Amino acid sequence: MGELFNVAVAGATGAVGNQMLACLEEREFPVKDLKLLATARSAGRKLRFRGAQIPVEELTDASFKGVDIGIFSAGGAASLKFAPAAARAGCVVVDNSAAWRMDPDVPLVVPEVNPQAIARYTSKGIIANPNCSTIQMVVALAPIHRKVGIRRIVVSTYQAVSGTGKKAIDELHDQTKAMLNFIEPKERVYPHRIAFNCLPHIDIFLENGYTKEEMKMVDETRKILEDDTIGITATTVRVPVFFSHSESVNVEMRQPMTAREVRALLEAAPGVKVVDDPSQNLYPLAIDAAGQDETLVGRIRTDESIANGINLWVVSDNIRKGAATNAVQIAEILARDYLSD
Repeated sequence: MGELFNVAVAGATGAVGNQMLACLEEREFPVKDLKLLATARSAGRKLRFRGAQIPVEELTDASFKGVDIGIFSAGGAASLKFAPAAARAGCVVVDNSAAWRMDPDVPLVVPEVNPQAIARYTSKGIIANPNCSTIQMVVALAPIHRKVGIRRIVVSTYQAVSGTGKKAIDELHDQTKAMLNFIEPKERVYPHRIAFNCLPHIDIFLENGYTKEEMKMVDETRKILEDDTIGITATTVRVPVFFSHSESVNVEMRQPMTAREVRALLEAAPGVKVVDDPSQNLYPLAIDAAGQDETLVGRIRTDESIANGINLWVVSDNIRKGAATNAVQIAEILARDYLSD
């Protein structure tokens, strides 16, 4: 047996936290001792891991003594407060919130794209997990960027309600049920009804007219691909789907590649599964991506309106690869390549 590590999951009782536990178990992460952390109101609950019932403890500054790796999905405010405390205790934090992503001293990592960036964790003891919609897009685009370079990206997203959390999942369920029973639905999570509707509004609006979610995709993509010259514009939309985000991605490449060449490149790319046979009605679907760790790519076709243009349809499970799986993959590389004796 290889070296084992003491691991803490902060925000363990949430949807992503639950999935992190599942991923640690599925991927047989070398856990010696597992500590589950959440808010005071969740303390005392028990969650199952490898057949054992593990009690949830309150997340505090003192939670990380003796912990090697902390995987956080407790929200930005908690990450800003507790990640530095964890780092001071000698714990390396993999953080799923937006709190540290654009900090120049914190690596922002998608293992299939820039695993080498993990080496910079020593600066603050923190590694950032990107936004879910960014992760799946760069998994698909990184092979193209490495091969021929990318000049410009235009992306429109179709994002599942699970990206907002359990309350949003419940709201879509309750509103759909109400409407099918001719009852006026109630809006609590979103500013408008989400059932049978699309909301071009994810996160808050900024002074430039874009939402915070849209600018996350712009800024994070440039940081991960290490190229601030890429032009990026995004429109992010919440749709009445429970799990898996879908994206329409238009790419202007710096050098020509045919759709056939792009397809072959992506078929060989790590973390990508090409689903692209329109003659058989085969293309990536949210319902097929749900529960999977691969990023599905299809509708690969030449953009005939510009030189060196290509269109892609990119779909991925936002709770797994868009959050939990990506974080655990980072932890795996960290444990194997940087923390092992």
